[in-house]
Amino acid sequence: MRQTGLALTVLFAVLTPEGAHAAAALDGTTLRWPWALPFIGILLTIATGPLLFPKIWHHHYGKLAFVWAALAVVPIAALNDVPTALAAFAHAMLAEYLSFVVLLFALYVVAGGILVTGNLRGTPLINTAMLAFGTAIASVVGTTGAAMILIRPLLKANAARLHNVHVVVFFIFLVANIGGALTPLGDPPLFVGFLHGVDFFWTTQHLWRETALVAGLVLLVFVVLDVWYYRNDRLVTTVGETRPPVNLGVSGTVNLLLIAGIIAAILASAAWKPGTAIEVYGTTLELQNIMRDGTLVLIAILSLVLTPNEHREANGFTWEPIAEVAILFAGIFTCIIPVLAVL
Repeated sequence: MRQTGLALTVLFAVLTPEGAHAAAALDGTTLRWPWALPFIGILLTIATGPLLFPKIWHHHYGKLAFVWAALAVVPIAALNDVPTALAAFAHAMLAEYLSFVVLLFALYVVAGGILVTGNLRGTPLINTAMLAFGTAIASVVGTTGAAMILIRPLLKANAARLHNVHVVVFFIFLVANIGGALTPLGDPPLFVGFLHGVDFFWTTQHLWRETALVAGLVLLVFVVLDVWYYRNDRLVTTVGETRPPVNLGVSGTVNLLLIAGIIAAILASAAWKPGTAIEVYGTTLELQNIMRDGTLVLIAILSLVLTPNEHREANGFTWEPIAEVAILFAGIFTCIIPVLAVL
């Protein structure tokens, strides 16, 4: 993982000549469909790798991402010139990827400090309520954050069920995907649209009906399936029918304030236009965006300082998932450079 991060840095450094800031923009009119192959390749690799060759994927996903990224950038340098390739790479990394991964990092760290405790039974009513709640908060704390907060209480509640795989599958559908459709916080790819000028609440205003409809239909299918499995389970076992005290509790509530701070920082960056910017290899970085990203990093650090380590340990918090996401999306953002140029 660390070796791959260094490799991506080396790729950037190798393409760093003097005068790169004066490079011509990549001309998409001269590009044809084969330039999309690295982008298609990295998506297929990410989709199939964990299933078809999990051991290789776990140990070498970063190297695979680097290979696809190199196949996208090196031909640009060879067929155009090195400064053009560098300018395109710098724009993808500094103008879009950096803010994208900083937001993911902040949400991951802050949500990881929120610990939900209690003794719940995995009945259809409890499961449905947890999935509905997770779907509702996913656009506020992010799909990754909502999953981190709720997945362990959900697994614990359903540990006594004979059939519980479907609960996790629908959790992925609802909490980790559908629920994040309403804000750039929910599905960070929407954050890229925000960076390009899409209003923060555009999806909230225009997609809430569709999101509610899809979530409602999927949740209805889950209820039918879960009731059927639950009744079958009870024919064999009591599936934890004893009723221990619920004792629901939420620890690390300071992170709720920090989530509000994340939202405030993003909204402030859209409203505050000081007109100050710096240029790095032809990419203009505006002051409000620099301040926003710096604030998000500061909020993540505050979460680490203010939250007891026990909360993250109970949530199974590790740095590996966010590191994997950062590396893979670095590859994706690099591979999509020629595709965006064509579009």
